Amino acid sequence: MNKKESDTQSEAPESPNLDEATSAPQSDAKISDTQKTGKLNTESPKEAKQSTSDSPKEDFKSLYLRSLADLENFRKRVAKDKQDIIKMANGSLIESLLPVIDTMKLGLQAADNKPEAADIKKGFEMVLEQLNRALQDNGVSELSPEGSLFDPNLHESIAYQASETVPEDHVIQTVRSGYTLNDRLIRAANVIVSSGKESS
Repeated sequence: MNKKESDTQSEAPESPNLDEATSAPQSDAKISDTQKTGKLNTESPKEAKQSTSDSPKEDFKSLYLRSLADLENFRKRVAKDKQDIIKMANGSLIESLLPVIDTMKLGLQAADNKPEAADIKKGFEMVLEQLNRALQDNGVSELSPEGSLFDPNLHESIAYQASETVPEDHVIQTVRSGYTLNDRLIRAANVIVSSGKESS
């Protein structure tokens, strides 16, 4: 090799290493990301996949439990409605029997002044007692509120009357008995209410 060629080669500048130049910024970027987050991402791809797959399972489980709760509430509501319907199924029949009871009571009151009708009266009293027992067995209760406080939800006032013995707004007399069916009012009691002592 001649002297001229050797001088040319020695004067040629060294070319930069492209791999080192490109890798340096990348490593710096990794270090900066780590410094920003404060921790390395150690989650493996398998764990990440499992966490994402568990989320739909939890959603379906929660939806299933809510559906079971709604179904149970629906069953209870239907059962309660069914019981209420059964309890009130005989309501119209019982209401039609109430005037018959009223007539029997009036007949027994009229027989009080008829000594010759004592035997017939006794027979009607037995029939009325049996009828009342049958109604009680089916959830019917009679309202006869003499002396109790007037309740507009259960009583119907047909008159006010002064009284020296019965306090004001209390029932003096029951003109017609009221009735409830399974704690539900089917007929209010007609009553006379006290207006208190008569003012002099």
